[in-house]
Amino acid sequence: MDMKAKIVLYLFLVAMLMFFSSRPVRAGEPTEQIRAAINQGVEILSRARLDDKRQKTETIDRLREIVYPLFDFEEMAKRSLGSHWRQLNPQQQKEFVALFTDLLEKTYADRIDLYDGQKVAYVGEAVDKDYAEVNTKIISKKGETYSANYKLRRVDGKWRIYDVVAENISLVNNYRSQFHRVIVNSSFEELMKKLKEKAG
Repeated sequence: MDMKAKIVLYLFLVAMLMFFSSRPVRAGEPTEQIRAAINQGVEILSRARLDDKRQKTETIDRLREIVYPLFDFEEMAKRSLGSHWRQLNPQQQKEFVALFTDLLEKTYADRIDLYDGQKVAYVGEAVDKDYAEVNTKIISKKGETYSANYKLRRVDGKWRIYDVVAENISLVNNYRSQFHRVIVNSSFEELMKKLKEKAG
């Protein structure tokens, strides 16, 4: 995995777990929709002993229940395939969404111990009908700052995250370029094989 991808993974994880832990001056519906859930996630993390394998597993399970409903994994999977999505039949699409979700879960669960008390500052929110973007800054203990912007859409009356842009690197676009390369150089079947290996 290249350095940019690692930065995206790190920022996505930290930002996902610390989303809006700082009280914003003015928060709209997208922010309020998910604030309580993320605060619960932060509370769980702050009490967890991640060096204990059993407790780490339990922490991941608890975070999954709280954090995962905030994400629109189907939309993320669809966008990560780009134009290739339309070439799949419904069964292939369903299988890809499941594998993509498993990939994200394993990738970030394995890196949960990167959380080290980083702070998050709310810097802006824009809403356009059923789409929104919420901008944050992650502040490390050393005072370094990183941008993490969330793209959301309203699904069944709730705001769900479909992309995270960390330091101008889109999580979805990053996966799309990787997936496209595999499909073009080999096949969709080869991509599925690789995803199964990574999620296994």
